[in-house]
Amino acid sequence: MQPDVSFVIAAYNAEATIDRAIASAIAQRNVSVEVIVVDDGSADRTLDLARSYPEGIVRVVALEQNRGPGGARNAGLELARGRWVAVLDSDDAVYPGRICTMIERAEKAGAEIAVDNLQVVREDGVAEETMFPADYLEGLGEISLADYIAGNVVFESRFNLGYLKPIFQRRFLNENGLRYDESLIIGEDYILLANALAKGGKCVVEPTTGYVYHIRTGSISRVLELHHVEAMRRADAIFAGTHSMDAAAAAAFARRARSLRRAASFLSLVQHIKARSPLKAIWTALSDPAAVRHMSMPIAVRLRRVAAQFAVVAGR
Repeated sequence: MQPDVSFVIAAYNAEATIDRAIASAIAQRNVSVEVIVVDDGSADRTLDLARSYPEGIVRVVALEQNRGPGGARNAGLELARGRWVAVLDSDDAVYPGRICTMIERAEKAGAEIAVDNLQVVREDGVAEETMFPADYLEGLGEISLADYIAGNVVFESRFNLGYLKPIFQRRFLNENGLRYDESLIIGEDYILLANALAKGGKCVVEPTTGYVYHIRTGSISRVLELHHVEAMRRADAIFAGTHSMDAAAAAAFARRARSLRRAASFLSLVQHIKARSPLKAIWTALSDPAAVRHMSMPIAVRLRRVAAQFAVVAGR
């Protein structure tokens, strides 16, 4: 019988957390579940732990070479059989009633996509506030393409909608050829949901909290680097050339494009400061003054010190 949902868990060196993720997927209430774990070339015991579950409960795929988060998830999506698919990060978890609640909300609204709130848990296990205020999500009801792009303006969005963990109707993904962009290490979640919305997918919001997001020091999603931003800009260029957008979405896209350009300038500036390259740092700041607004006070102080040092050297 076809499962209600396929959980796709991409795992890389996740031996400390993989059991928690798998157990939370298996524990879903009032739905039939398929769990697919894709090991992305782990060097620890991740693969052994995943294989310790009965094959009838957890299907395990061991990739021959590391494909990154997008590639590993795509491998799982190709094997999924559920009516719905849910991506679960190997260091996160879901509450037992999550999928049943989301599917009910989506099917009642005739939607192909559903999102919900996230509980944020610190590395020491302390639960913080939810990712989004409940009244904010209740006010959204549905998320349009314009809403979603506007919620992904780098360094400027009030709430970053890129953290949302949607479930998708699997048939909708397959019929529209939707998969993760394997060239992206960060931002692959954003571009998949943006593509789905641009293809006409209806995204309904379930305001309750079902996903448990665990913060990890040094996590790739928390360390934005210049090459990540440049890859995101390339993906956005492909998106713009593929889809037509209404006026609201186009305006939001233009704001996001400006934010990515400024983010690239800002990160270039930081690189030059760290490399003690005052001329390059000052040139970058002068070329895109708006990028300097993103700087936190400690880095701004360092920039002034570098500029002062350069002035002293130049005056000799």
